[in-house]
Order: sequence, then C-alpha cells, then structure tokens
Amino acid sequence: MITSFLKASSFKFQTLAAGLLAALATLSSGAALAQDKPVTLKLSSWVPAQHALNPALQAWAESLKAASGGTINFTLFPSEQLGKAFDHYDMARDGIADVSYINPGYQPGRFPIFAAASLPFMVSNAKAGSAAIDAWYRPYAAKEMKDVHFCFAFAHDPGALHSKKKVLLPTDIKGMKVRPATATIGQMITNLGGTNVQSSAPEARDILERGVADAITFPWGSLSLFGIDKVVKFHMDVPLYVTPFVWAMNTDKYNSLSANQKKAVDSHCTSEWAQKVGSAWADFEIAGRTKLLADPNREVYKLTPAQLDAWKQAVAPVQAQWAAEVSKAGQDPVAVLAAFKKSLVAHKSNM
Repeated sequence: MITSFLKASSFKFQTLAAGLLAALATLSSGAALAQDKPVTLKLSSWVPAQHALNPALQAWAESLKAASGGTINFTLFPSEQLGKAFDHYDMARDGIADVSYINPGYQPGRFPIFAAASLPFMVSNAKAGSAAIDAWYRPYAAKEMKDVHFCFAFAHDPGALHSKKKVLLPTDIKGMKVRPATATIGQMITNLGGTNVQSSAPEARDILERGVADAITFPWGSLSLFGIDKVVKFHMDVPLYVTPFVWAMNTDKYNSLSANQKKAVDSHCTSEWAQKVGSAWADFEIAGRTKLLADPNREVYKLTPAQLDAWKQAVAPVQAQWAAEVSKAGQDPVAVLAAFKKSLVAHKSNM
C-alpha cells in the first residue's frame, strides 16, 4: 500500500509539475508577445483598389497580425499611392514601402533567373502554378533579390494576346506595336518583327486608345478592370504566358522586428501563401474570360493545332535569349530551367 501511495503521489506530483511548466511557458510566451513593440507596416499595391489582388493581400496581412499576437498592424496603399508600378522593387529596398507588390518583368535584364517563369507556354494555371514558381525560385532569391527580404512569388492566371485586329500566326505580329506584359514577352515581340511599347498596366488603355500600341498581352479579368476591353476587340484564346510577381519586404524593417514577429512573418512567407494569393486572383481572371466570351461585340478565337505549333516554334529563340542572360549572371540556364520544369510538374501546373 505504501508503494502504491508513493507511486500515486509521484504521478500526481509529475502531473502538477508538468502543468506548472506548461503554464509558465504560456505566461512566458504571452509576456514575450506583450513586450513586442507594435509595428504598422506600409503595404504597397500598384493595382486599383477594386482589383482582386488587394483582398488577398489584406487577408495575408490580417493573418500575419493574428500570428503576431496583434503586434504587427498594417495599412494597404493601392493604386500607386506610394509610387509607380515600375518602382516597387526599389521602394521595398529603400523603405518607401515596408512590403511591396513587385513585377520584376518591368525591369528588363535585372532579374534574369526569375524571368524563366514568364517564358511563353510554360505555366498552365496560376493556382498550383504560383506555388510551383515560389518553391522553385526560393533558392535563387537570396542572391538575385538580395536587396529585399523575399516573402513569396506568385503569378496571375495565363494571359493572352488582345488586339485591334485578328492575329492568327506569329508572322502577323510583324509591323505591329505591342505592349508586352514582361521583358520576356517583349523579346518575343521583337523576334517576330513587332515593336515593343512599354507601359505599366495602369497606363495601358491610354497608349492603345491613342494608337501608340495596336495590341497588348494581358490577363482576362484585368483587361476589363483597367478598361482595356474598350479599345481591343480580338482575343487569342490561348494560355500564352503568365506574369510572375513577388511580394517582398524591406530588409531593415524585417531585421527590426522581434524574434516572435519575425517568426510570424516567416510563417506567412511560404509557398502555401503564394498559392493562396495566386488562387484568389486566378478566380477573378477566369471569370473575366467567361464574361468576354459571352460578349457578342468581340471575337474570342482558338488557334488550330498547326497555328499553335507555329507559335511554339516561333518563340523558341526567346528561351535561347533567356539562357544567355542567365549565363551572364553566372548561373547554369539548363539547370535553372530543369528545376523550374520539375517544380511545375510536381505541382501539376505545366503546359
């Protein structure tokens, strides 16, 4: 009986001790969170306030706030309030914004490795595709985007060629003025005998309206959001490309956070969050395509297998140019592209 009593007492003591340790750990964690200085992050998004991307970024920030115990707050600035779309990488680098939505393709040649994600006929969808792009690019980001704290990469759903005249073959591009979505698509236009007209998305309708450009590569839903559907009538219904983007933080701001706050940020800079943000936007673009398909005043058309094959052959030199740029940057383009394709296959988002 004495032995049983001692065993029972020992068990009760161990249980009590475990409970006390757990309580102390909880109090310690709560105290640590309580000691974290409140931070308000400036989030910059250059798309219009009503764009589908902004609610996804808002959801990311709300989740981050909860994970930080309420110590990381935020203000989202859409519509280029903090700076032009072209400048968002440098805005994150310089602290004009604490976290920026970046289109690396707006700065040709600056991020050659990342440009693989914008090669034509590579990515079939933006949902799993966003996770694939992010998972592939993470090992390269620390070097290629060393000026910022990389959070995640994602993409919009595949975009197409929209124009004032019907374009069926790559030879039809010769002599046309086209606003390309990325530098990689710009190389394709040049190779096909067209002229690139550079502009950010918010400026695109104006250059088409004034005749500065004849066509544009753009995702479907955003076409209507930016009013571009008012100035183009013909739409090649082919998943030509995706534009890959980056959500990045100012490095000094990240380094100024407490250990708990950094942990919260790290838990929100993942491939899972890349897919969440990409998926929210993808649904918007898919709905936009459905809307345009139902409009009797425009022509949305498919390509024949022979026409599609002609396009794929015509864009092959773009990949060679990309490879040359990656080699100049000191990386092996064969290995980089193989890793990208492997990630696409793994995430079931390859063409």
